[in-house]
This record gives sequence, C-alpha cells and structure tokens, in this order.
Amino acid sequence: MKKFNFFTLIMLTTALMGSSFAIGKIGLGYSSPLLLAGLRFFLAGLIMMVIVLIQKREHPSSMKNWGRVLLIGSFQTAGVMGCIFISLRTITASESSILTFMNPLLVIIFGTILLGHRYKWYQWSGVVLGFVGVGITLGGINDFRIGLVFGAFSAVFWAISTLLVNRWSERFDTWVLSAYQMLFGGGILLFFSSVFEEPFFHVTKHSVIILLWLSIMSSIVQFAVWYFLLQKGNPGRTSSYLFLAPFFGVLTGYVLLDEPISFSLLVGGSFILLGIYLVNNSFKKEVVGETPFVQNKTKSG
Repeated sequence: MKKFNFFTLIMLTTALMGSSFAIGKIGLGYSSPLLLAGLRFFLAGLIMMVIVLIQKREHPSSMKNWGRVLLIGSFQTAGVMGCIFISLRTITASESSILTFMNPLLVIIFGTILLGHRYKWYQWSGVVLGFVGVGITLGGINDFRIGLVFGAFSAVFWAISTLLVNRWSERFDTWVLSAYQMLFGGGILLFFSSVFEEPFFHVTKHSVIILLWLSIMSSIVQFAVWYFLLQKGNPGRTSSYLFLAPFFGVLTGYVLLDEPISFSLLVGGSFILLGIYLVNNSFKKEVVGETPFVQNKTKSG
C-alpha cells in the first residue's frame, strides 16, 4: 500500500475512534448513557450480522464458542462502552478518552501476571511512562468525580477483552466475531439500561444523526478500515499508531465541546501517548507475519 493511502486511512480510523467520545457526550443530551451505548452497538451489530450472513461467512459451530463470543461482547462492548458513556456524564471527553486508551498499558501488566507473556524492555518503559502520564493528568484535576473511576474501568475491561481475543481469535472469523460481540454487548447494555437507569431517548433530527454516526461511522466503518490496515500492512507497525486516537479525543473535545486543555492534561497526555507508542512498536524492520503486541480492535472507543 502506498504511504499516502496508508496514512490517510490511519488518520481516518484513529480520528473516528477518538472523536466518538465527544460525539457520544453530545448524544447524552438526548439519551440516557446506557441506552445510547446499547442502541449504538445493537444497531451496529445488527447491520454487521446481516452483512456476514449475506457473505455466508463461517459462524461458530459449538455452544462453547458462542459462549466465548458472548463473554468477549460482555467485556469489549458492554463493559468498555458502558463505562465510557457513564463516565462522560461527569468528566470531559478528553479525560475519558485518555483514561480509556490506557488499555494497551494494562494489557502488558495483565498479560504478564495472568498469562505469563514476556515483553520487551521498551514496552515496559512505555507502561511506566504511561502511568506517569496518568498521574500527571489526574494530578491536575482539582475535584474527584465518579466518572474518573468509570473511565479507568473502561481501560481495565478493554485490556481483559484484548487478552481474550488474542487467546481465542483463531477460532473465529474476524467479521463474525465483531458482529456478534457487538450485537450481544449491545443487548446486554439495553438490559442494563432497563434495570439500572431511567432510560430515555429524545427522537430528533440531531439525535438520530448522532446515533447513526456512532453506529455506522464510529463503529462499522472505523472497524472495517482498521482491520483492512492490519491485513494489508504489518500489524505491529499499524498498532503503533493507536496513540493518535486519544489525541483526536482531546482535539475533538476542544473543538466540538469547547473543553479546556490544561497544562497537566497536555503534559500527562503526551506521556501517555508516548507510552502507547512504545508498547505497540516493534522497533524492527518489517517482517511478514511478525507481530509484537497487537491491540485487537473489534470496535471503537
């Protein structure tokens, strides 16, 4: 793939990842958080399910594998996105995106402790720099808000789901896994909405546009472009550009919501971006089939 086309698509997919935080926060003016998240991913999963059925892609052949898809959806969609949308009620889109995209740093820690994975020294350096950045960012926040906790838990759930996908991905067609984990996760979110909140969705032109944008552009299109890049290029090199996603989260929060960019957010965010870059980069000449740590993506943040 030509470099210009590669970087154009990288900018597109990471911009869609990052901007979904600000657009999601705007959507909370029309909907309760769990309902909005549930509608977004149930609709996206439904559309993708129709696509994979039309294409006659291979589906899981056992209840055990369907259970694995459900578990991934519980963490990747219900856990991650539920926490993100709840966090956006009390913290800025910039703060939520930075906390959520700590997940590559947590994958290193969880992978080492739980699965015995071994990582390079520079990946551990990235973890240290990332958490220093989190400390700087949170140190500039004068008041505690519960959204900070939910933002952190979104990263935890995302890291867990990444390890699950890394462990089980060979059992599934990528597109089938993505479609059904979004569909199942969206269904779980809709159930949680009916139990834990007073759900509402004000149907207006703006609310419908926001929902369709989140479902189609920020979920299906973003996913399709991301996996196209992973398949056409070196996955390790492609994943190293994930640091752009929280950058776009902060940028769109500033542009769309007029969120202030404090000095601590700027400095701390820079440390986190550098940490994500180090965690995902192989620093080796590209070799076909060589993948260091790859951040699995079944949908955006």
